[in-house]
Amino acid sequence: MKKVFVVGAHGHVGKQMVEKLGKQGYATLAGVRNENQFDEYQDMENVEPTLFDLTSSPEDMTTAFKQSGAEAIVFSAGSGGATGDDMTLSIDLDGAIKTMIAANNAGIKRYVMVSAAGADNRSFWPNSGLPGYYVAKHYADAYLKNSGLNYTILRPTALTNNAETGKIVLTSEADSKMDIPRADVANSVVEILGDDNTVNNIYEITSGDKNISDVL
Repeated sequence: MKKVFVVGAHGHVGKQMVEKLGKQGYATLAGVRNENQFDEYQDMENVEPTLFDLTSSPEDMTTAFKQSGAEAIVFSAGSGGATGDDMTLSIDLDGAIKTMIAANNAGIKRYVMVSAAGADNRSFWPNSGLPGYYVAKHYADAYLKNSGLNYTILRPTALTNNAETGKIVLTSEADSKMDIPRADVANSVVEILGDDNTVNNIYEITSGDKNISDVL
């Protein structure tokens, strides 16, 4: 696999992800909302910004994916914590599902979802501060598992801007604070795309003391 389409490439994780993928030799399409964001990618190796609208139709997304020549889709988009539940449903749920429909229609079978730790834990949602977000992530993940795509779901804990460590652990094995640098989430996606053994698996991760490649 050498060509990857990243949906949500202008996010805090997505931007680091496309840069890391490009450095690893992937021809990386950075899906962004606005042409004004294109200049931010001009110095990144093997990265090409492209317009992608998560509010568009599955048919338009299918056309975009077909024209891209991508062999894998990574969904790393989010409406952001400042928006209401209506935008969260539009982007994090409906937008995500439309990309899955489009990926299938475009014949792109590999799909990686950046989700969130706790998406399968209903008891966590009410006190999370973002219950609508977790509902959206839960049902987007559920749709993906039944989509027929060769999926991997990555569920990181709370995101920080700390320096990357290259070390993670599954949350089920963690005994430390539940957070993880965004850079290590990006590193994990790069690792996932390079390892077919991650197909049809779900990983809930946080900072830890194990090499990413060993955990995944």
